[in-house]
Amino acid sequence: MNKDQILEAIENMTVLELSELVKAMEEKFGVSAAAPVAVAAVGGAAPAAAGGEEKTEFTVVLAAAGDKKINVIKAGREATGLGLKEAKELVDGAPKPVKENVGKAEAEELKKKLEEAGATVELK
Repeated sequence: MNKDQILEAIENMTVLELSELVKAMEEKFGVSAAAPVAVAAVGGAAPAAAGGEEKTEFTVVLAAAGDKKINVIKAGREATGLGLKEAKELVDGAPKPVKENVGKAEAEELKKKLEEAGATVELK
């Protein structure tokens, strides 16, 4: 298979098949797809802590889903582009970060949408 054929095969996979493929690649090659996100979060937090400057990047954390869990899942999917299963896992696993290293305006907008859906949200 050449690169284009591999990309075409991946493009035609379902979300569940893609998730299984990622897990299999992580196990086979001893890598983690989540590592770059952790590095970016640490790198983004260091300048704010060092200088005492006004914070420009925020992490939107879903503290609790509340009574309207289905509405919160829908709002989470819309805001993050996650699939249904991933959005449900996010809501079920609260407290969890929804988006990291976003600007103040985007963080406030996301917080408002999730709170309107019934969730409890924190900005960090």
